[in-house]
Amino acid sequence: MSSAPASGSDISVPIARVVLVAATAALGGFLFGFDTAVINGAVSAIGEQFSAGPFLLGFSVASALIGCAIGAWFAGRIADRFGRVRVMLLAAALFVISAIGCGFAFGIWDLSFWRIVGGLGVGAASVIAPAYIAEVSPPEHRGRLGSLQQMAIVTGIFVALLTDAAIVAAAGSATAPWLLGLEAWRWMFLSELVPAVIYGLLALTIPESPRYLIARGEMKKAKEVLTRYVGGNVEKTSTDILKTVEGKPDRPRFAILRGSKFGLLPIVWIGIGLSVLQQFTGINVIFYYSSTLWQAVGFTEQDSLTITVITSVTNILTTIVAILLIDKVGRRPLLLIGAMGQFVCLAVLTVVFATAPIVNGEPVLEGAAGTTALLAANLYVVFFGASWGPVVWVLLGEMFSNRIRAVALSVAAAAQWAANFVISTTFPALAAVGLGLAYGVYTFFAFVAIFFVIRFVRETKGRTLESMSDDGRTEVLT
Repeated sequence: MSSAPASGSDISVPIARVVLVAATAALGGFLFGFDTAVINGAVSAIGEQFSAGPFLLGFSVASALIGCAIGAWFAGRIADRFGRVRVMLLAAALFVISAIGCGFAFGIWDLSFWRIVGGLGVGAASVIAPAYIAEVSPPEHRGRLGSLQQMAIVTGIFVALLTDAAIVAAAGSATAPWLLGLEAWRWMFLSELVPAVIYGLLALTIPESPRYLIARGEMKKAKEVLTRYVGGNVEKTSTDILKTVEGKPDRPRFAILRGSKFGLLPIVWIGIGLSVLQQFTGINVIFYYSSTLWQAVGFTEQDSLTITVITSVTNILTTIVAILLIDKVGRRPLLLIGAMGQFVCLAVLTVVFATAPIVNGEPVLEGAAGTTALLAANLYVVFFGASWGPVVWVLLGEMFSNRIRAVALSVAAAAQWAANFVISTTFPALAAVGLGLAYGVYTFFAFVAIFFVIRFVRETKGRTLESMSDDGRTEVLT
């Protein structure tokens, strides 16, 4: 590695070099998306194989979210004590163990256990990727590099769905024996071994975060990483980092997040609010239940699956839009536009479903209503994919001060997984009362999100991580 430059000099870093490192960290996001989506093609086969009733089958699907919340909760403390890269290696190991365990599961309960193990990896990856990418990125490129996390997540979901489809096409059905005599659904889980091993191997090739190194007193190594990947005035940056981590406890504790506002620092509550609102507008209802939803309102099974694939591709394309805009437009404007767009689309869905005639207990979309609902749902995904999907992860990686970043991100990410669990498990009950009610609830939270952004979210575009303070303001260190 290069040595640190003389004091006062600025250096420029080739963006391609930083992209490779950020992309490696974002592979955790790919596995995040892959792990949570790969079970979709296996659900029916699992129920048949293990004679599982609706409750146990539903628990086996949702159990991963429990692991996600636990993994996110502890990942920050582990990262502060042992390093960011070691958490990536731990997450990779958890993905490998989960893939093997699920692939060779002998019952619904041990399958659920291995799903929880995989969830621990997902939770850890959801914390460490945005934190690490923010800490090794030049400020002027940090937004688009941080958006790689969301791009990786949606790509992982898409690849998992394609993998499931390809395996079923090759085997004939999810329950049919395939390679080595194992049922096709088992190979869906085992396919995760490939990206998990690649993630672990590539994590061994990237540098440790300079913020972590300085917190551990390894100033020389930190300057080398800053010189090679972050650029700018390395001497000033390293000095500013040192100021922000001095007095930080050797053993990270959640006590450093305590504040006067309901027991937590204001910025931590803002992070929790962003995480919860990202989920409470119902995005995962679109991804977890879309095929069932469209069939319920009159579309054929084949058309419903096609719509689901189109929605997944739409999410990828709009994430690319966010990557192109986030460092030009800024985080706050994107969130505000996204919240307004989601509110309008969800309001349309609410009205369409609330006014649809009920036949045999299900709403039927007649005439233009079906087209209107389809357009509104996909426009909703457009607004989410270009704003709240990637921007929340970018903000969570950069909005906290160096002193609390990893631990605060853990709390915010755990809140996000808990919110995901709540939305995913309550939708069937809300839908049973009426889809108009379900979408009405999500519309309300999109409305809340608009005012939350206006009142509490501060712009972080172009700011150094060392200018972030514990009360949510951005200040320039002198």
